[in-house]
Amino acid sequence: MSAGTGSVGRTNPLRPQMRTAILGAALAAAFLAAPDASAQNISLEPTYGNVRLSAGFLPDPRTVSLTAGGGIAVSMGECSYGYVASAPDVDFYYTGNGRNNLYIYARSGSDTTLLVNQPSGNWICNDDGLGEGTNPMIVLSRAASGLYNIYVGTYSNRNTSATLYISEIDPR
Repeated sequence: MSAGTGSVGRTNPLRPQMRTAILGAALAAAFLAAPDASAQNISLEPTYGNVRLSAGFLPDPRTVSLTAGGGIAVSMGECSYGYVASAPDVDFYYTGNGRNNLYIYARSGSDTTLLVNQPSGNWICNDDGLGEGTNPMIVLSRAASGLYNIYVGTYSNRNTSATLYISEIDPR
């Protein structure tokens, strides 16, 4: 009976070198298919907690003091500037009415950025949009209800103190 015909009691006909090569290729394929552990991971617990608000919330704005930045360069399509952490800074749950705008912005003594994953799964970002020098702002017209994963980043790879603002009132 020739090798490889499936006879009972026979050992694997592949030589040890072939088994090692196949195992190595399988491990390499698994490694390449694994998600990048250094990218933004919206499934992680937010560093500064959850904020839950409904349309017409008071007090307005809602603020969160935090440390902006992180060691991960942002690379989300058109959002390819700034540095953030892997975990969101804040998970913001909004119950809207389909009429109100939301203004998400940050203030800091350093150059900060914003990166937000919207309920639709789309990413939006800003640098310097508040009109006050180096502070970012994202405007969400007729904001959808759902979860917004918010990252407050820095333009350079340095961490800095910042305040995140969530408002239905235009701060400009």
